[in-house]
Amino acid sequence: MHKIEAVIQPSKLDAVKDALVEVGVEGMTILEARGHGRQKGHTEFYRGREYSVDLLPKVKLELVVKDELVDDAIQAIISSARTGKIGDGKIFVSKIDEVIRIRNEDRGETAL
Repeated sequence: MHKIEAVIQPSKLDAVKDALVEVGVEGMTILEARGHGRQKGHTEFYRGREYSVDLLPKVKLELVVKDELVDDAIQAIISSARTGKIGDGKIFVSKIDEVIRIRNEDRGETAL
């Protein structure tokens, strides 16, 4: 099993969710986040004054998938979240050793 964490633009959330469901991902956790990468935010004008916005709104998706779904899930995120512009986001993949369902103590892939 692998955990996939993706930080994407909020406007791409629905497209990414739909793409993940299409490839067979059954569950995910979605968090609102704020942050920046290389772009370091941007400046805006409000009522004639310039101010810096250094933490941009983002959405973080977390999902744990079976090994055979990892590549399909990653490709679904990339194809549905990409705009080709800076700030599209990042995907982090890590190995998961154990999953335990709290309700009935199922373990491993059956707990997903």
